[in-house]
Amino acid sequence: MTSLDGVLAPILTPYGDDLAPDPVRFVALARWLMDQGLGLAPFGTTSEGNSLSVEEKMALLDALAEAGLDRGRMMPGTGCCALTDSVRLSAHAVARGCSGVLMLPPFYYKTVSEDGLFAAFSEVIQRVGDSRLRVYLYHFPQQSQIPIGHALIERLLAAYPGVVVGLKDSSGDLSNMVSLCRAFPGFKVFAGTERLILPVMRAGGAGCISANANIHGAAMLALVRGWRDAGAEAMQAGLEGFRAVMEGMPLIAALKAVTAIRTGDAGWRRVRPPLVGLPVDKEAELLARLKSVGVLF
Repeated sequence: MTSLDGVLAPILTPYGDDLAPDPVRFVALARWLMDQGLGLAPFGTTSEGNSLSVEEKMALLDALAEAGLDRGRMMPGTGCCALTDSVRLSAHAVARGCSGVLMLPPFYYKTVSEDGLFAAFSEVIQRVGDSRLRVYLYHFPQQSQIPIGHALIERLLAAYPGVVVGLKDSSGDLSNMVSLCRAFPGFKVFAGTERLILPVMRAGGAGCISANANIHGAAMLALVRGWRDAGAEAMQAGLEGFRAVMEGMPLIAALKAVTAIRTGDAGWRRVRPPLVGLPVDKEAELLARLKSVGVLF
């Protein structure tokens, strides 16, 4: 087990009135999540990572470091369309002591070859040039339209053993996650949804990185830690009911609305365009639905 096994929260990014990232709120949420035993995966999809500049991401990671939070339990997203941006973010994460980086493939061009993807990841690794770098690939084909297949993973593991060490699979395809666990022993596979924690852990997975960990991560961590226990099936069923409630809402706006209610801080409702906040009537509906599955705020 490493410091990144378990459950990582893709932490929400708060904004001020001017829509600039708010490091004070960011650190407060990070501390609350980490106090529950969770790790952090900032600057991915849920963090509105592709709506943030390189400088903004670096400044927020600096704020976490300066607050004394454990970067050994952090896996910031560093995959960008521009090679040099991925290099800067990855090098900064290593310098700040993060245990790994979560790397999307360059996602603008949709018809790139496996050779092109291999070259992109390889170039980042070589330019960072730091033996401490640990890369977790980010497989999210519905969003990126660029899948990360077994053949590419095999090439990267052969070329960069001990550097390319795992993957977050947000495809929702259980058979792919199980296949990865079996094909690449020791390769750390994280389910991208709490719906699949139990079967992925049974297949040899490392844990879960789910947007919903921002509000219900402790329950996910309990299942990751107790997947062998007699009550594991019941815990999984409870998480599936919770996930079903959240899937009926625009996820980032819903998570921010719940965080605003939990903290009493209305500023948490802000999202960056093109996203829009959750309407008031939808907030009431969401709270009622969460209450119906035993999740209260």
